[in-house]
Amino acid sequence: MNELLTIAEQNLVLHRHPRHKKETLQAWDSADEYLINHFTENELEKQLGEDGQILLINDGFGALSCFFQDYKRTTITDSYLSLSSIKLNMQRNNCPEDNILLQDCLQTFPENVKVVLIKVPKTNSYLEYLLQQLRAVVADDTIIVAAGKVNMIHNSTLDLFEKYIGSTKTSLAKKKSRLIFSLVERQNVPEDEIATTWELEKQEWKIHNHANVFSRNHLDIGGRYLMDNLPDGDFEKVVDLGCGNGVVGMSAMEAYPDAHVTFIDESFMAVDSARINVIKNFEEERSDNARFVVNNGLLGFKGGSYDLILCNPPFHQQQAITDHIAWSMFNEARFALAENGELVIVGNRHLDYQDKLERIFGNCELVTENKKFVILRSVKMD
Repeated sequence: MNELLTIAEQNLVLHRHPRHKKETLQAWDSADEYLINHFTENELEKQLGEDGQILLINDGFGALSCFFQDYKRTTITDSYLSLSSIKLNMQRNNCPEDNILLQDCLQTFPENVKVVLIKVPKTNSYLEYLLQQLRAVVADDTIIVAAGKVNMIHNSTLDLFEKYIGSTKTSLAKKKSRLIFSLVERQNVPEDEIATTWELEKQEWKIHNHANVFSRNHLDIGGRYLMDNLPDGDFEKVVDLGCGNGVVGMSAMEAYPDAHVTFIDESFMAVDSARINVIKNFEEERSDNARFVVNNGLLGFKGGSYDLILCNPPFHQQQAITDHIAWSMFNEARFALAENGELVIVGNRHLDYQDKLERIFGNCELVTENKKFVILRSVKMD
């Protein structure tokens, strides 16, 4: 696996985060390279002037934030893991920290932006949110360039740039990536509501979802299966690990009325959606027993602290399919659980989580299964 990015007279050592021993994927892609080469070859730094800055959106692991270390810039992402990677890779490459602002996508976008470089996200809803926020702060002379893999850029992608920014065209493909150029033309920023709200009829809840939340228009069927198969018990400290919009943790609040429930996700939008949903659907006395944390799983949490951890683990990181996040979640869960504490997960049948849990916990019970999913339970036994 290549860790050295050599480009435009810079050598950067970049790692994906969290790191693991058998990493096969590098921390940048051809879309990063295309953006950097376009910026340098077209001398876009001249656009910045004395007071202008670069806005970097969706920098995955820090390739862009590190390369542009000599310029004032703001980096925006929805991913805690991306922010962690950027910080670590900046330290690794001795990048100064006094000319960069790292922020999550729910914060107000900066002004006086002269050049915007965007990595196209997976979902159009999140792209639409970003473009809506961006259009509110850019000037007519702001240069906007986006990049993504060819298979991620569709007519609907370009239509969103046309809608919120202005005239849009694309480059030729290089190394399976393409650039998008948009001229700022629109005078009126659309007021379309991108967040969604839908009813969960069985519980009579109204569920709010920010633009980048998994399964934002309906209940995820894996999540529903876990909600319908919560374990019996008198649990006092519960975690919804990888909480998404929080419906599993909310089911735990309903099933265990005296429990303190912690909602954890690496997406800022997911955790904020969970927070909104708890406040909207529970009395204040119950919602006071809920805690919301944006974090890399349970990393840094106190060991031996929780009675029950519920998890619907992801099997991808950004565009890459991987099982190391599930491995990390299961190992961290074992550390965080008290003796006789339980980890209960839902997973696709083909992912072989049972073997992983057996190796980590020394035990794994098949609680129930259907044609697509399994519910598995492991108990921490010291």
